[in-house]
Amino acid sequence: MIQIAEVFSPQQESLARMVKQCGVEHVVAMINLRPKEGASDDEQPWSYESLARVDEEYNEAGFEMAVIESRPPMHKTKLGLDGRDEEIEVICEFIRNMGRVGIPCWCPEFMAGGVQVLRTSTNIVSRGGALVTGYDHAIMSKEPLTEYGEVSEDKMWSNLEYFLERVVPVAETADVKLAMHPDDPPLSPIRGIARIMSSVDNYQRMIDLVPSAHNGVALCQGNFGLMTNDLPAAIRRFGADDKIHFVHFRDVRGTPESFVETFHDEGQTDMYACMEAYRDIGFEGVLRPDHVPTMEGDDNDRPGYSSVGRLFAIGYIKGLREAVYKQGSV
Repeated sequence: MIQIAEVFSPQQESLARMVKQCGVEHVVAMINLRPKEGASDDEQPWSYESLARVDEEYNEAGFEMAVIESRPPMHKTKLGLDGRDEEIEVICEFIRNMGRVGIPCWCPEFMAGGVQVLRTSTNIVSRGGALVTGYDHAIMSKEPLTEYGEVSEDKMWSNLEYFLERVVPVAETADVKLAMHPDDPPLSPIRGIARIMSSVDNYQRMIDLVPSAHNGVALCQGNFGLMTNDLPAAIRRFGADDKIHFVHFRDVRGTPESFVETFHDEGQTDMYACMEAYRDIGFEGVLRPDHVPTMEGDDNDRPGYSSVGRLFAIGYIKGLREAVYKQGSV
């Protein structure tokens, strides 16, 4: 059965208690993986000692660390700049130490040049006055090129292949699954930089670059739902080959060029059919709700991560899962 997780740092004790009260037992870790200047190897945040300490903190709070969604620096790696080999060696050491600690999945992404998860608004009024985020490419297209100028798709594919060829064998040895996150929005180029994790076919190309049971997909439904009109079919396509390693269970309304985030029950995706697809492919990893509306009683300081919004999402997903799994596979 698919498992429900939430994302929070070990320091968010109140949120951890609330999530635990909802019956969630798995956590997606968000930790600071920036290098510490002057620190010894054992003191760096990607070291075995550091990861084991974080794992213990989550365990003491009653959670199993299922995925790490934070990333060590990858800026030079994505753009193919001098110094990428040093970045990749840190990433390889990070993955080795994840394996030693027993953390089964890492979620990288390949959005380059600081043009990463993008929104043009974070306070769009939604149902009942809740606030959601949105993207409008007509606004973003007025922004200038980044300092890196134009970066072609061919260049990004070459950089991705270079990265995967070095990292995937390490992940195999460490038995850590790699779950590549989509470009958000799945639109290319933005500010001159190509975004290659932006279509279902491109994901297949990524998988085929370095074939491995450990090279797979973070199926973020908000992004994949903008890539295809049949999200359950995409789930079955990648699930048939056991390539889905992690799920963001969320929804949007619109197109890659113009969309808004939504409550889980008011987007454009058949969420029931998606849950059926996960059941039918036998996916037993974790999902987490993501980019929830900011609801009454919460502030909008962290758009998409309202505590009350998470409560609604967890309850909705638990009920949906129970309904689907009690029905049984057909």
